[in-house]
Amino acid sequence: MTAPPAPKPTRSASAITTVLALSGTLVALMQTLVVPLLPDFPRILSVTPDDASWLVTATLLASAVATPIVSRSADMYGKRKMMVICLAIMVAGSVMAALGGTFLWLIIGRALQGFSASLIPVGISIMRDELPKEKMGSAVALMSATLGIGSAMGLPLAGLLYESLGWTSIFWVSAAAGMLLLLAVVLVVPESKVRTPGRFDYAGALVLSAALGSLLLAISKGGAWGLGLGTRAAAVPRGGAAAGRLDSL
Repeated sequence: MTAPPAPKPTRSASAITTVLALSGTLVALMQTLVVPLLPDFPRILSVTPDDASWLVTATLLASAVATPIVSRSADMYGKRKMMVICLAIMVAGSVMAALGGTFLWLIIGRALQGFSASLIPVGISIMRDELPKEKMGSAVALMSATLGIGSAMGLPLAGLLYESLGWTSIFWVSAAAGMLLLLAVVLVVPESKVRTPGRFDYAGALVLSAALGSLLLAISKGGAWGLGLGTRAAAVPRGGAAAGRLDSL
């Protein structure tokens, strides 16, 4: 009588949690690393301060657009697969920003870095599929904590790198961190077998991208273009509308 086959070894829940939680640190770093350098980028890149602010806006815009699209794609095509794709895009954007040398390439690279924000919902979804229920709450809490850790690290780290190695070093460090996390995901995180079949809404993704892009463009450049309250306030007589009526009496 033959013995039943031994069960396949499963990856450690602690290792999976650690790798996925580190993605929260990476996301926070992508959002904060350029913030201390914003006062210097207009001089470095020969652009206006309003234009330099797009180094943050481009990342936020890409994050807002990519997160729902990547999350839906992860449900249909594979969660680990989409994490690997997002990390590869983030690494490519970091290298592009470091090597591009111009403001345009830097904006494109920062937008590609924004795809890293999708790691958070996809990582939590993998935790739900792969971890025991009793460990799910602590794992999500750990990922939330790493977001704060990454934000706290990003500001002083950017200043240190800028003073020591120049502004391009922050993007090389981003690329190295993204590549290490990509390898960790491939080696440690299993591909979830939970799938949600469906059809990808390309028209909806296009409309979402256009709407969010237009909104952020208006918010960022509205003051320079003469939009908003500043234009309407100029039409009010000095001293306010009430003063104008008193003067006419």
